[in-house]
Amino acid sequence: MTARFRGVRRRTLDLCAGLSAEDLQIQSMADASPGKWHLAHTSWFFEQFVLARDPAWKPRNEAWLYLFNSYYQSVGPMHARPQRGLLSRPSLDEVLAYRRYVDDAVGELLASHADAELTTLVELGLQHEQQHQELLLTDIKHAFWCNPLRPAYHAAPATEARAPVPLRFITGREGIVETGHDGEGFAFDNETPRHRELLHPHALANRLVTNAEYLAFVREGGYREPGLWLSDGWATVQREGWQHPLYWDDDLSREFTLAGMQALSPHAPVCHLSYYEADAFARWAGARLPTEAEWESAAGQVAVLGNLQETGRLHPAPAEPGDDMLQMYGDVWEWTASPYISYPGFHPLPGSLGEYNGKFMCGQWVLRGGSCATPRGHVRASYRNFFPPHARWQFSGLRLGQDR
Repeated sequence: MTARFRGVRRRTLDLCAGLSAEDLQIQSMADASPGKWHLAHTSWFFEQFVLARDPAWKPRNEAWLYLFNSYYQSVGPMHARPQRGLLSRPSLDEVLAYRRYVDDAVGELLASHADAELTTLVELGLQHEQQHQELLLTDIKHAFWCNPLRPAYHAAPATEARAPVPLRFITGREGIVETGHDGEGFAFDNETPRHRELLHPHALANRLVTNAEYLAFVREGGYREPGLWLSDGWATVQREGWQHPLYWDDDLSREFTLAGMQALSPHAPVCHLSYYEADAFARWAGARLPTEAEWESAAGQVAVLGNLQETGRLHPAPAEPGDDMLQMYGDVWEWTASPYISYPGFHPLPGSLGEYNGKFMCGQWVLRGGSCATPRGHVRASYRNFFPPHARWQFSGLRLGQDR
């Protein structure tokens, strides 16, 4: 556990290595957070939920408990999320020193008192930190896109040209199936308990929807046809003036990536879509979004491999040829047709950690599969991500489903 702890914590710093103190200070919108805050909050999590188990523990700075709390109301008050970018103090150097302080304390605890409860809490903290690694990338992407210079976070890796993989539908399992975490390895509480679901006759697309396919939707007036949209989605399109996915240029030939402006790759998965856009496209295509049970049933039959954070691409890639379900993991989070609600018999974690997932089970929709910014060891078939339906700054896209 000590080696894993050190490795995950080091990976967060590695993701920040090419960023300046100014880069790590900015907050481009209320939904995003400054990189410096991510660095501090993930350390706060270990201090609050691991180190503070010892009644004799003294926090590094009492005021920081307020600054770096996120939404744990039962722990205490917190600084307003939209104002995190105003926190010029503590400095980046102080935050990095805070991380070292927490790392040393947790490392010492693991070396001397590594019981089952401690390792469970540390693993939860590491999974939490991996979520913030992904948020670091998506938040800095949005911040750099807001900069007229459109700077690059990293150099675009070389990619091989691939022929498009033909779209086809693969029949899914039918009848009563078990879904949810199977008890092997780590899972968040919202993945439990394992339970039965009834799957009706259906099929899922063998790959993700591509830029070229979504471009046809845009050019054929998809953003101007109210009959394709949910009522709230159409209101959002009108209010926000959406005409194409986030980060596409208005000329529809380029998109902003973590490697800067790049030509739109026609066969790569379309990304940065809201639930509303994914749903409208599916209707336009004569299909629908998969349910999360349909998705999980298919994903449980393939290995957890794909274009994840470790490839270094940090952008969706065209599908590789294959006969099975493709791109189930990595590339983009896949919107499902399922609202984010509890499974039958769900119980949140005890105490303040019960605020981690359960209290958000209202007004959110489930995404599955991870993205090109998701760490490989952080995703599994039962993993449930969730965002409000208007959110589109994450690497989110879609796979089509249909009834049979």
